[in-house]
Amino acid sequence: MTDINPTQLISQLRSMAAAAGGAHAEGAAGAGGPDFSDMLSRAINNVNDSQQESAALKESFQRGDEGVDISRVMIASQKASIEFQLMMQVRNRLVSAYQDIMNMQI
Repeated sequence: MTDINPTQLISQLRSMAAAAGGAHAEGAAGAGGPDFSDMLSRAINNVNDSQQESAALKESFQRGDEGVDISRVMIASQKASIEFQLMMQVRNRLVSAYQDIMNMQI
């Protein structure tokens, strides 16, 4: 497992946000951008991987492994928590958009 660098994490989030904005514009133009379901699947898999890494670090720390310190465990735990909360907000927005579309009168 690698060390978690907060600066690198922030830059990755910014690049993902920029890519999502660019993908939205390309998808609207029909330029064959990335598929929404693929992007959503990758995001869910990333959240899952983050949670598994956090759990593994917690277990290693509880066993008393020398290479695992509490700061790494806490950062990984917070990262997994924030990513999960973000994914829940995306899900809530998708459900809300779906309900709005279903309630439209034709």
